[in-house]
Amino acid sequence: MQLDKFTDYALRVLMTLAVRAPDRVAASEIATRFGVSEAHLSKVATKLAHTGFALSERGRGGGLTLARPADQIRIGEVVRAMKRSDPVVECLGTGSCLILPACGLRLPLAQAQEAFFASLDQYTLADVTRSRHALSELLNG
Repeated sequence: MQLDKFTDYALRVLMTLAVRAPDRVAASEIATRFGVSEAHLSKVATKLAHTGFALSERGRGGGLTLARPADQIRIGEVVRAMKRSDPVVECLGTGSCLILPACGLRLPLAQAQEAFFASLDQYTLADVTRSRHALSELLNG
């Protein structure tokens, strides 16, 4: 399974917030640091806020913070929230296929997709940011 850029950026944003916690971090600052369009990162931040992973505060002194502690955010949960509408193959989504009624691939692919998420569920945001000092140095340039 391949993660799309949106999900990749969502994970990067959350990692940045975990490293910088409890400080607020502007989406524009994260976008600049990763060389990503500020408009695109703003959409990622909005989705993270709507799905309960981040808190967003507008205005002067505003920015993003984690909505809950990093050890309570599972990586699989984040990827599911960002990618759930993007199945591995069309037949797992809303589309259809000519051979669907007789195809034996649907179940194995659905199981593989769930195994991917289950594997990621074993890790929290805290687990993947254990090198907090090294990450902080890289993120602060």
